Amino acid sequence: MQNDKAEIPALTLDDLRKSYLLPRPLLRKKAGTGPGVKRALAGVSLTLGPGLYGLLGPNGAGKSTLIQIITGGLAPDSGEVLWCGHPARGIGFRRILGYMPQQQGLYDSYTGRRFLAYMAALKEIPRKSVSEEVARVSQAVNLAGELDKRLGAYSGGMKQRLLLASALLGNPRLLILDEPTAGLDPRERVRLRTLLAEMSADRIILVATHVVSDVESVASKVVLLRAGQIVDVAPVPELVERYAPGGGLEDVYLSVFGEGDGR
Repeated sequence: MQNDKAEIPALTLDDLRKSYLLPRPLLRKKAGTGPGVKRALAGVSLTLGPGLYGLLGPNGAGKSTLIQIITGGLAPDSGEVLWCGHPARGIGFRRILGYMPQQQGLYDSYTGRRFLAYMAALKEIPRKSVSEEVARVSQAVNLAGELDKRLGAYSGGMKQRLLLASALLGNPRLLILDEPTAGLDPRERVRLRTLLAEMSADRIILVATHVVSDVESVASKVVLLRAGQIVDVAPVPELVERYAPGGGLEDVYLSVFGEGDGR
């Protein structure tokens, strides 16, 4: 993967499958899965090029499992993740990946600056470039004036922006964001949407969210996931035409998923 920066970004998910054994108190037979088994992904195949993609689905649809497999936190039972035609693993892949988890433990005694410097070290960013990188990403998320405060004094929204800043370190070619706007006020939500739209021209950004408005106006395409399977992948206008003529993406969501929980 030495030449990734010269290549056009391409992420391929090839028939990803993943099941879990249920904890003993929950053991029960589920149709099509066998006793005591929860099927999280049931053959997810997808190819993404440069752009911003929304990943939508109800609770239990498999979004978190899919993200964990792409980012290397979980191994699939079968199938493969490819980056520019190569297996997506190892140091080369980690260097082009930026990942913002839905939740991450933060040390309250750290300052924002120390946390970002620590994350930069984990990403193997050269020491001489760390200060410049920390300044760049903190400016992007509107935290430049808050870096020397301890994280214990940060609000929930500030911590969320700090996690986004850490994902932006190293100028990643693949950016995976899990519920990135949780805790953000409306102004910061707009700022985030604008930032991601600007960044998506030359990289792949995948945003998993329950907030439809986060991706409705900026997504190149939206991926609809239900019960571990892709229902549809298309630009918002096409999805609206198919599932909710005259409506919006929220109407598409309700039409496709209804009140189900995705399990």
